[in-house]
Amino acid sequence: MFEMLFWGGVLRFTQAFLQAAPTILIGLLVAGVLRYLLGYEMTRRLFGSNTKRGLLQAWAIGMLLPVCSLGVIPVIREMRRAGLSGGTILAFALAAPLFNPLSLLYGLTLSEPLTILIFALCSLVIVTGVGLIWDRLFPQTSREPQVVKPVPPGLRRMLAIPVVAARETVGVSFLCTLLGLGGVVLLSSLLPMGHLQSKAEHHDAWAPLFMSVVAIPAYATPMLAMSQLGTMFQHGNSVGAAFALLALGAGMNLGLLAWMIVTYGWKRSLAWMLLLEAVVVLLSYGVENPLHPKEIEPAGHTHAFDIYCAPFTRGQSNYQEMAVSKIQRDVQFYENWAAAALSLLFLGGLVLKQLDRRWVIETWLTSDRPAILPDTNLPWHQRAVSGPVLGLTLLAGLIAFSIVGCYAFYPDREEVFEEMFIARGEALSASLAGDHTHAVYWIERMDDWTRKLQVGVYIRRLELSDYHRMKARLLRDKLELLKHEVEDGHAEEARQLVADIQQTYTRMRTAYLEEL
Repeated sequence: MFEMLFWGGVLRFTQAFLQAAPTILIGLLVAGVLRYLLGYEMTRRLFGSNTKRGLLQAWAIGMLLPVCSLGVIPVIREMRRAGLSGGTILAFALAAPLFNPLSLLYGLTLSEPLTILIFALCSLVIVTGVGLIWDRLFPQTSREPQVVKPVPPGLRRMLAIPVVAARETVGVSFLCTLLGLGGVVLLSSLLPMGHLQSKAEHHDAWAPLFMSVVAIPAYATPMLAMSQLGTMFQHGNSVGAAFALLALGAGMNLGLLAWMIVTYGWKRSLAWMLLLEAVVVLLSYGVENPLHPKEIEPAGHTHAFDIYCAPFTRGQSNYQEMAVSKIQRDVQFYENWAAAALSLLFLGGLVLKQLDRRWVIETWLTSDRPAILPDTNLPWHQRAVSGPVLGLTLLAGLIAFSIVGCYAFYPDREEVFEEMFIARGEALSASLAGDHTHAVYWIERMDDWTRKLQVGVYIRRLELSDYHRMKARLLRDKLELLKHEVEDGHAEEARQLVADIQQTYTRMRTAYLEEL
């Protein structure tokens, strides 16, 4: 029993960390930009200078930055040091993890685009509504901005950004990250495998309320939350539960909650959470019936939340081997690179802590150097650029990079079908051989490629017909059926579905390559 729970917790913790690593890394770098390039005065102006429009600006900026509810923690710590109000800070902390250009485009293929756009507008209602009420109840939540000595232009200014990131990886942000990831471990130890499969049904009036409670410790990245929404829409599950999962599962975590309590006290934090829960639950029930897909027959279950339950059951053996195998199989290359970068920053932070006893690097970074008279005759590439200009340029570049990155993350249709050719062969051959683990893995990969196919076509042609959406949906439905037949050990039914999927895949390929 202990071995099953231990390796199950290790698996869930590692999965969540690897998925979060890229967005945590971005959050750390943004924190450095705010402190030493943008500066605290420009940061206050960027977020509305504690005016009512600051909530709207926080929502808009949060929608563009690709961070998760863990990656947002070092950013809001800098916002706190800049002297911004608690309502603006918490509004940004809630809005930033919900959507970004990558996840928003992915979400548009999962259901009717109107549903995702309404979800985005509902997030605006939550951010502005809860933020305004909370600021009215607790008007004195900002503090005097800290004074940070600017770093002179040059190499030292560029070095200052990773220094901030390294400090955060061994400081408060590190502890909050552990708490946030610990919520996933907690759920995996309390919930048996598949326990949540029938907890989000459309006919269950308690589904949105139940999800609003479970979602807070169930940390999710924006992309994971969107994929879970897709599974729920595909199965005809509760739309209200899906919205609660997005707003609280992606928007909150135990680490962020702990930071709120330490920073603002338990009374103010409790008031924020009660307001947030009330608004989310109210909107969840409000969108349940109007947005529920009438054309989909409810499946009576969903696998969207299996990742929060125990990954193993009693009676299995070699839990360590299964955990390591699943991590190696599921990890993406960019997650490996981001995790390696975080590890280097962590080691750098430990080194800086040891050096602090003799030499503080920030003292050297911010030390003055002889003034250089401006020379208008210098070439443009040798002139000094002010910190705020450079900071805004980097933030705009990050946003532009995330948008341009959509074209790499969602490749053109020819490349997608090359990848699907491999996934299809692996999934169908494993299904015929009865290899459950191998078949399920490649079925899920093939399902994911059908969604990337839709997004790739949409961003290049700015439209996607209902005919092409239906072709991809038919293939996903049959892949889902095949997954169940393989899991249940029905060899003959799986064999018939394999032949059917071959024909459906061929029709979809013809539709996307020859009929666009």
